[in-house]
Amino acid sequence: MDINILIITALSIGFIHTLIGPDHYLPFIILGKARNWSLAKTGWITLICGMGHVLGSVLLGLLGVAFGFALNRLEGIEAIRGELASWLLIGFGIAYGAWGLRLGLRASEHTHDHDHDAGDHHQHRHHHLGGHAHLHGDTKSYAPWVLFVIFVLGPCEPLIPMLMYPAAQGNWMDVLLVSMAFGVTTILTMLVVVVGTALGIMNVKLDFMERYIHALAGLIIAISGLSIKIFGL
Repeated sequence: MDINILIITALSIGFIHTLIGPDHYLPFIILGKARNWSLAKTGWITLICGMGHVLGSVLLGLLGVAFGFALNRLEGIEAIRGELASWLLIGFGIAYGAWGLRLGLRASEHTHDHDHDAGDHHQHRHHHLGGHAHLHGDTKSYAPWVLFVIFVLGPCEPLIPMLMYPAAQGNWMDVLLVSMAFGVTTILTMLVVVVGTALGIMNVKLDFMERYIHALAGLIIAISGLSIKIFGL
C-alpha cells in the first residue's frame, strides 16, 4: 500500500475518530469550567492526555509486531483497554459528581434569625463550606492525573491496523509517518474543540446552578463514558 494513501487515511480517521468521540473533549471542557482553569492550563492538560492516548496505542502496536502478535489479537487487547477506560471514566464521573453534589449542597446559603438582649433583631446568610474551601475546588486536584491515566488506557482502535502493515514489512519510517499523521491530527482536533469551546463558555454564568457545577461536570463525564459503551465511539 502506498505510504501517501496510508497518511491520508491516518489524517482522515484521526480527525473523524476524535470528533465523534465526546470522551476526547467533553471531560476537559467541563472540568476546565468547573475548576476555573485558565485556557492555557486546559490546553496543556488536553495536550498531555492526548499524547498519552496516542502513544499508548503506538507502543502496543510496536510490541505486537516485536512479539509477532496477529492483528485480531491486538484488536482484542484494544477492546479490553476500551472497556477498562470506559468504566474508569464512568466511575470517575460518578465519584466526581457525588463530591460535587455534596459541595453544592454545603454551598447553599440559608438565613438565620438573631435576636439580641437590646431588642435588636437581624438576619444573616451563610453556607457550610469550610473556611478554606472554595466552590471551584482546591488548587491541588487529582482530576488531571485521573484523566491522564484513563486516556493512556483508552485505545485508538483505528491506528493499529494502519501501523501493522508498514511495521510487518519493516518500514519503520512509514510507521513513524503514519503514527505522526494520526497522532498530530487527533491531538490538534482535541485542542481546537476543547480550547475553542472553553473560550466560548468561560464567561458564561450559570446563576443558581453555579454551585452545582461540579455535580454537572461529573454527570457529563459519566455520560461521555457511557457513550463509549453504548455507541462504541
